Amino acid sequence: MANFSTTPSVKGPITHVIFDMDGLLLDTEKFYTEVQQIILARYNKTFDWSLKAKMMGRKAIEAAQVFVQETGISDSLSAEDFLVEREEMLQHMFPTSELLPGASHLVRHLHAKGIPICVATGSHRRHFELKTQRHGELFSLMHHVVLGDDPEVKKGKPSPDIFLAAAGRFEGSPVDPKKILVFEDAPSGVLAAKNAGM
Repeated sequence: MANFSTTPSVKGPITHVIFDMDGLLLDTEKFYTEVQQIILARYNKTFDWSLKAKMMGRKAIEAAQVFVQETGISDSLSAEDFLVEREEMLQHMFPTSELLPGASHLVRHLHAKGIPICVATGSHRRHFELKTQRHGELFSLMHHVVLGDDPEVKKGKPSPDIFLAAAGRFEGSPVDPKKILVFEDAPSGVLAAKNAGM
């Protein structure tokens, strides 16, 4: 009798690709880590991977609520005030965003092969523009970009909203979710892709 938990499921060919952006195409996660460490140091607390993993991929307010609740500082700093303070520091860091190794090569390869590609990121427009301002040519190869403040994206990852919205904007939609490959670095993003059937 086969053990279904270790038997890979058989899927058809991949026809479309969706990329997350932060920590996958762009090396921006370090900025969030640095800023959040600075803020927590005031409370004699540290920012670690387990907390970062819970925050990654979520909408900003959702991640902020996780941050202040999980660290026990919600009596001293509200999620909203945390975002205001964090925003001021991030505005100066985002324009220095670098591409991660291999990102440009993979995007260009898929584009050259005619594979429809797009970005689905929890970043809001103002952050997206700051982060990508030095990489416009590469991002112009994307069929489209879906941002975290898009009206179709009601909930952040692990909800499938952003990936379903991205899939629905490819030419010839609807695209069978099983034919879409999602590149993600955040646990909540991987779960969102799975929740979308991708």
